Amino acid sequence: MTNGAIAVPNEPSRAAGATEGTPVWLITGCSSGLGRALAEHALKRGDRVAVTARDAASVTGLAAAYGDRALALRLDVTDPESVTAAVERCEKEFGRIDVLVNNAGYGYLAAIEEGEDAAVRDLYDTNVHGVVSVLKAVLPGMRARRAGRIVNISSFGGLAAFAATGYYHATKFALEGLSESLAAEVAPLGIAVTIAEPGGLRTQWAGTSMRQSKTLLPDYEQTAGERRSSTLAVSGRQPGDPVRAAAVIAAVVDAEKPPLRLLLGSDALAGARARLDRLRGEIDANEALTTSADREQA
Repeated sequence: MTNGAIAVPNEPSRAAGATEGTPVWLITGCSSGLGRALAEHALKRGDRVAVTARDAASVTGLAAAYGDRALALRLDVTDPESVTAAVERCEKEFGRIDVLVNNAGYGYLAAIEEGEDAAVRDLYDTNVHGVVSVLKAVLPGMRARRAGRIVNISSFGGLAAFAATGYYHATKFALEGLSESLAAEVAPLGIAVTIAEPGGLRTQWAGTSMRQSKTLLPDYEQTAGERRSSTLAVSGRQPGDPVRAAAVIAAVVDAEKPPLRLLLGSDALAGARARLDRLRGEIDANEALTTSADREQA
């Protein structure tokens, strides 16, 4: 490998068995999708995992298949008491948390004017404030050990925004900034932060997990309205594979120097490059206006 590149991951191969040196993961939102795939991947390769969900019953079957290397826990990121209890239980059972994956989150469809205040606040409580709550519970242990890996699951939608998903983008843009600042703060303490940015993964994000405003304004039918329909229509046909994405995330966690940002999927890669091209074009086109805001030199 050169230039800090990380090898394409193979199948799980870590020796099984709960030994003192076996990595310990805590993953939020494991009832389905990427969170569940990541929990299964880590367990199959022999790691120890706190498999969490708002309803612990949804993950008990998965945990039971791996004996004392898996711990099924209730963790609702919007409930600080459940966050504290889950982190404390994991640290008590496994001794520490080496890898934290903030995966819990969901999407919301609405034109900005159509957004319902309570629903938008709920979205932020899960996608942003919930991440902060889990981080604050886990970081003290990582700081004490001067070691840890944090993966915050963002989205390609944390880099570029489109009609109908503005509030979702806003939460992911917030997570991107939060994570970049966090990375700068904890790097000297031996803790690495990676922002995972999936494209379209074949999960229930655009299916049963998606929420949307009941308000539909005719003036937005050709913009937000059309994208609402196309977003829901793609469910079950996304190009990305959550199982493969999980393997990539695990490979990055294992890396000596994990990247700050990790795009997942060819659609995310193409979209990010197009976004960078548009951004550079806009910046370059307005260079004279931009620099005219400086004070005149004496």
